[in-house]
Amino acid sequence: MSNFIVGLTGGIGSGKTTVSDLFKEHYGIEVVDADVIAREVVQPGSKALAAIRDKFGASILSQEGTLDRAQLRTRVFADPALKTWLNELLHPLIREQMQIQCQQAKSDYVLLSIPLLVENQLQHLTDRILVVDCPEAIQLQRATSRDGVGEAQIKSIMQSQASREQRLAIADDVIVNDTDKPHLLTKVQTLHNKYKAIAQSI
Repeated sequence: MSNFIVGLTGGIGSGKTTVSDLFKEHYGIEVVDADVIAREVVQPGSKALAAIRDKFGASILSQEGTLDRAQLRTRVFADPALKTWLNELLHPLIREQMQIQCQQAKSDYVLLSIPLLVENQLQHLTDRILVVDCPEAIQLQRATSRDGVGEAQIKSIMQSQASREQRLAIADDVIVNDTDKPHLLTKVQTLHNKYKAIAQSI
């Protein structure tokens, strides 16, 4: 069991997954990813998916019976009341799974990746917070090329998230992800050594 939980966060397109993958691939650190859990709790047959279907109608499902996440995102962004309803349904389920998976992790420490850590005030779930940061222009470029959506939608998502200043204000550690992967790995290595030492001293 990992006694030391490092919360990993950053805005859309900042490179959180790239950073967590480096911790995992090079140092065997287990990653608990809120985005992955968010997909798991709405799998076909789940109570959460049934509730979403009842609320939004059968058209919110794909032909295979899975959640149409793109349509759901569009609808909740357009209606704050729906967004609140969805958050109240899913957030407790996601939090419970995050805590269970952190408790089951066996690496020296565990990375808890939560994109909306600041927005949902989940700092209390972590022992230390690592923020992946980069200029907003780079966020926009990465997110539009990765997600295949227009700049307007990405800008809307960025505006709905915490600002860079808000994230950096709660950070214990910061990785500025604005160069290439070798530079990024060097930064990850430094933090891994630091976190391992802290975890072993607990």
